[in-house]
Amino acid sequence: MRRTTTWLLGLATAAGLTITLGSAAVAEQAVTAQAETGQPPVSAAAAVSPQPGTFVGKGFDTCTAPSQSAMNAWRTSSPYRAVGIYISGASRTCAQPNLTATWVTNQTANGWRLIPIELGYQAPCGTRAPKMSADPATARSQGRTAATSAANAATALGIGAGSTIYNDIEHYPTTTACRAAVLSFLSGWVEQLHTRGYLAGMYSSGSSGIRDVCLEYNNQSYLRLDQIWIAWWNGVADTDAGSYCSDAYYANHQRLHQYAGDVTETWGGVTMKIDRNYLDVSTAQQPPQQWSTTIDNATSGRFTASTNWSTSSYSGSRYGADYRFANPTPASDVAWYRADVPETGSYEVSVWYPADPGYNDQTPYLVATTSGNRSVSVNQRVNGGQWTSLGVFTLAAGDDNKVGVSRWTGGTGYVVADAVRITRR
Repeated sequence: MRRTTTWLLGLATAAGLTITLGSAAVAEQAVTAQAETGQPPVSAAAAVSPQPGTFVGKGFDTCTAPSQSAMNAWRTSSPYRAVGIYISGASRTCAQPNLTATWVTNQTANGWRLIPIELGYQAPCGTRAPKMSADPATARSQGRTAATSAANAATALGIGAGSTIYNDIEHYPTTTACRAAVLSFLSGWVEQLHTRGYLAGMYSSGSSGIRDVCLEYNNQSYLRLDQIWIAWWNGVADTDAGSYCSDAYYANHQRLHQYAGDVTETWGGVTMKIDRNYLDVSTAQQPPQQWSTTIDNATSGRFTASTNWSTSSYSGSRYGADYRFANPTPASDVAWYRADVPETGSYEVSVWYPADPGYNDQTPYLVATTSGNRSVSVNQRVNGGQWTSLGVFTLAAGDDNKVGVSRWTGGTGYVVADAVRITRR
């Protein structure tokens, strides 16, 4: 999706770019409505079937959504049956005069599959702007914001729940720190799109974003994408990623491959400059049904701790009326949070604690996973008064102790047990 010429133009004009119904103006109104109400915006159009849905075959993407006559000509004459459209994002470099809810309805009625694309935040180590934060926590928040904007834009266009939206992160010279920021951003993207009922995809260069995502495929610190779109211009119309991603990853109809780019083709007398893609995607990866529970240290029947754990309401950044604290000790004395998990699956575990310079800098949190207890160390001297993610873990169904705070630590200062949140992913 490299648009070298239009990219430079877009940097100068993006701030003043306006497009028609179902585009940036509608999306902005929808974002404002959600910010004020806390609820998803009302759809501006009747939703079409999930896009691109279940499909195997060729597609193309081009910077500006083509006119109706161009789409009709290519539908009759070309080998393509899917089209990528840029629905949102501050990095879009082309105006979208054709991209309306009516256009979407017409194309899907004619048998086209749509590939919705958000082109916004870029890697902090790259050359493109706007850049996501290099701080993983901030980047994750930006990913959630981007997902809200993209979901609102999709809804306004009539691209409804169950569809996949692909975040376009262009090539970047990856580093360990940059990878952490990008994957944290994508975790926020996945989290919020799932909340809105959409599937989460990513487009990126095989040698940067795709490689990074696949390197951390089994890292439970990050939420996993539903689909990947591999930019690897090897000229082969398949979904192979070569050395960039193992065939074992995203193997269940979860791939798109951009196998050629910046090519000019003419079909039905209409010429367009496009990128060529091959898709093998399915609606089998549906967003998980949302479930979340929050357990405070004062939640009746859900928190247990020995008498060594005292109660305090000293910090104003606590969750609820109070919290528990104890001195560290070289012995097992865990304060446990009990949760009734509906079914075995992937769950994100987040913790809340008040921060203080006198609290422990190596507080061990224990997560009771299906493969045994996993320990995650947290510095409780910083980042207090907010939800901090410990990662995504496989938890067993049932009503059991799921998360604990241990006093057995090499750190110094009080160990604090305040609140825990478990959310299905």
